[in-house]
Amino acid sequence: MPSIYRCQIELHDSLYFATREIGRLYETEPVIHNYALCYALGLVDSAIYSTTVAEEDSYRYFCPEQVPKYEQHLTALNQQGIYVTPARSISHSSTLNTWKYANNNYHVEMEKTQKNIPGFGRTKEIAPESKFEFFVLSKKPLKLAKWIRLGKWMSKAELTTEEMGNGDNRKNGDFIFPYLLNPLDVMFSHQVLSYDVVNMPPVSLIQNIKIRGEHYQFENLRIPACMEYRFRAN
Repeated sequence: MPSIYRCQIELHDSLYFATREIGRLYETEPVIHNYALCYALGLVDSAIYSTTVAEEDSYRYFCPEQVPKYEQHLTALNQQGIYVTPARSISHSSTLNTWKYANNNYHVEMEKTQKNIPGFGRTKEIAPESKFEFFVLSKKPLKLAKWIRLGKWMSKAELTTEEMGNGDNRKNGDFIFPYLLNPLDVMFSHQVLSYDVVNMPPVSLIQNIKIRGEHYQFENLRIPACMEYRFRAN
C-alpha cells in the first residue's frame, strides 16, 4: 500500500507562469500543474539519477534544446511508484504588474536600426502568502524539502507535509474528488462521470469531479488509486 501525503504550499514570492495569454496580458491561473510540482519537489532529479547518471547530469547542467521531456522524465517516477496530483488554491490573491522592453534586434541579429520601439505587457501573478494543497502517493516513504522554487521567476515557497497513512482502506465505487486531477492520468483506470475543465498547458486539468473506481478513503476524503503518468500517443 502506498504512503499518502497531504502537502501545502505557502508562497513567499509572487508566482508567475502564463496559463493564458489575452493580448498583452499574461495571466496566472491559481492552479499548479502536477508536472511542474514534480520538478519543483526534486522528484524528477531523484528518479533520473537512480536510473542513469549521465541523463541526470545532462538534464540538470546543460539543455541542448528547449524541448520538454515530460514523458521521458515522468515515466521514471512511474517506475518508482510516485505520483503527485495538481495543486488547488486554498486561499489566494493576485497582483497586476506592467513591464516594458525595447526593441533589441540590433543586439540579437546585428541589424541596423534607427528606431527604438518600446514594447509592454502586463502579468497577473499570484501574490505572496497564497496557499495551495495537493497530494503525493508513493510506494516508499518520502522526505520532501521544506523550501521549493516555482514558476518562471523561481519563486520561493514553503512546503508543509502531513503523512495521512498507508492507504489501507481501499474501496471501489462512485465518489466526488474536490481537488484537481490530470485527466490523462486517471481516465485509463477510472470512469470519470462529470467534471469541469481548467484550460492550461501542457495538459488541461479537471476539477469538480464525480468519478467511479478504486480509491483510498480517509474519513470524508477519497483519493483515486492506481494513478500514474500517461501521455497522448504521438
